[in-house]
Amino acid sequence: MKNLFKTFFILSLSLLLFPNVSNAQFDCEFNVSSGQWVNPSTGAPCVNTIITAVPFLRITPDARSGSMGDVGIATSADANSMHFNASKLAFIDTDLGMSATYTPWLRALGLQDVYLAHLAGFKKINDISAVGLSLRYFSLGDINFTDENGQALGTGRPNEFELAFAYSRQLSPNLSIGFTPKFIYSNLAAGQVVGDVEITPGVAGAADLSLTFNTPIKMGQGESNLTLAGAITNLGSKISYTNSINRDFLPANLGIGAAWTFEFDEFNSFTIATDINKLLVPTPSTEDVAPTNGIPDYREKGLFSGVLSSFGDAPGGFSEEVRELMFGIGAEYWYDKQFAVRAGYYTEHATKGNRKFFTIGLGLKYNVFGLNFSYLVPTTNQRNPLDNTLRFSLLFDFAAFGGDEDDL
Repeated sequence: MKNLFKTFFILSLSLLLFPNVSNAQFDCEFNVSSGQWVNPSTGAPCVNTIITAVPFLRITPDARSGSMGDVGIATSADANSMHFNASKLAFIDTDLGMSATYTPWLRALGLQDVYLAHLAGFKKINDISAVGLSLRYFSLGDINFTDENGQALGTGRPNEFELAFAYSRQLSPNLSIGFTPKFIYSNLAAGQVVGDVEITPGVAGAADLSLTFNTPIKMGQGESNLTLAGAITNLGSKISYTNSINRDFLPANLGIGAAWTFEFDEFNSFTIATDINKLLVPTPSTEDVAPTNGIPDYREKGLFSGVLSSFGDAPGGFSEEVRELMFGIGAEYWYDKQFAVRAGYYTEHATKGNRKFFTIGLGLKYNVFGLNFSYLVPTTNQRNPLDNTLRFSLLFDFAAFGGDEDDL
């Protein structure tokens, strides 16, 4: 199983270093009646997955959202808002909090040394503003490097990390904004040589921009709160693993979310939430099968031209643009603000990754500590790195030292 993972790792690195390899997915023809690019032998729509560097930036880092279908843009704020939407931190009641999450990766393949670790925290500056800090670390385990003849070149331990700082401020009692600059470092195979090209660590800078609006809604004798939010994440410089001027896009993303929380009484509350995401990265194009300089045109676009074109550059037109949307929906029930049950579902189109899975989880809170668990239930034959994996997050609510009972 480890050999399978290593083969996948080398193939992924090759796609970044030699972009013409990825054009093999365009062995397709245009079907006039359906308006889609299809495989001529099967008639099925062509797989045209958007390719980016450092995909670990899009991994949901916490067990709470991981048990709600990867939903988190508009859910109630906690330390893990740093990943989804830092503007929520301006509304949080707790003065100081932290979260630590450990996520095993590819355990279904028998790997024990591949994991994602995430540490995040926040501090309220005053009643209307807050700051946050997070560190995300992704370890790919030990890799035995070989040359094209299979001769051993030594062992490496590829790893990546992101360091982010956030500032959030209320513009009104119902509206807040957030800004999150971040530093990204990706060391996949530094010092190795692939096709006479020396591999170096990739370094990039990026930022998130986010907005949150919430408002109470009266419903008979009960109370409810509606939150609407949006975030543009990982918007930044392109990254390269060589000295070449050819650079790869970060996984910039536009996400919008909504969450509706119902407070039935002092003991029972229920939240239903949904997120819609779209990568702000150019779609590989059938017109770039044989570029004159060996680099597809879509990869030569700049940051802002790439973002703008991502809304209308899919070879299959508007219908393919719609297929690039990713959907998540989740629900959360709290009893006495101490015990939570969660569930969710995530889906994306078969030609854009085909991830489809159910999630379930539990949350516990006792005084200063909170503990969240999540479990992913696959629904297709498409392997997910988190298939049948239990992951957990540990949260610290330092306001509890003063006797507060805020929700985690």
